Amino acid sequence: MDKKIVDLFIKNAIAEDVGDGDHTSLSTITAGTQGKAKLIVKEDGILAGVELALEIFNQIDSALKVNVLLTDGTPVKYGEIAFAVEGSTHSILLAERLVLNCMQRMSGIATKTNRIVQLLKPYQTKVLDTRKTTPGLRYLEKWAVVIGGGVNHRIGLYDMILIKDNHVDYAGGIANAIKAANAYLKSNNKNLAIEIEVRNIDELKQVLAEGNVDRILIDNFELPLLKEAVELINGRFVTEASGGIVEENVTAYAACGVDYISMGALTHSVKSLDLSLKAF
Repeated sequence: MDKKIVDLFIKNAIAEDVGDGDHTSLSTITAGTQGKAKLIVKEDGILAGVELALEIFNQIDSALKVNVLLTDGTPVKYGEIAFAVEGSTHSILLAERLVLNCMQRMSGIATKTNRIVQLLKPYQTKVLDTRKTTPGLRYLEKWAVVIGGGVNHRIGLYDMILIKDNHVDYAGGIANAIKAANAYLKSNNKNLAIEIEVRNIDELKQVLAEGNVDRILIDNFELPLLKEAVELINGRFVTEASGGIVEENVTAYAACGVDYISMGALTHSVKSLDLSLKAF
């Protein structure tokens, strides 16, 4: 966990929700009232966000006591209790929605990711996330992918060079784009991996002729062409497949022998896991 990123996220999220005060709790519950609440799992899946919840509770009220019963990455079933929290009822209610929003989203992503990971077990292929994330929540969503057993791709535009189709077209072709990327890294004294997307076998052959990349992204290839592409690369570069890959067909793509499969669906259209925080 990157505490600096998490602390800033929590600070901003609390400010967004609380404004000048939780007037419902302030008006209905006497100051100083103490209480308990438990996080109830209401749907089978993979639990994620417990560590984040602890940070939220601590930032809202360090006097809150949390008894963790289930940790991140645990397969959970309906009715199980993830943790119990005890202390100021005002503080518990202040944290309730933020904890649930984060944990439900993260658990949904971890659950989806883990289903893919289980499907890929017979193959060498690993599943990657993408930059198709919710603005402001990318760190949490990619954290959830890892909890579910997946692998993070680049975090943003700054930690890898990924030459996609538009870059190739604007640069004037495959060779131009690769040469320019390598020259840029050298002149700026940067050590970043270079990945390049190819749209067809001809572009792949151009990449193989030029070299000087670390990974080849084989995008929107039909399965027979994907298999041909992997055979042409023949282990010389790390391979990644993307485009139209979903849970129902992921094993067919993995069977073609790619090292990675990237799936935007892990984060951009996932269903949240049903969780509830209830007083007891």
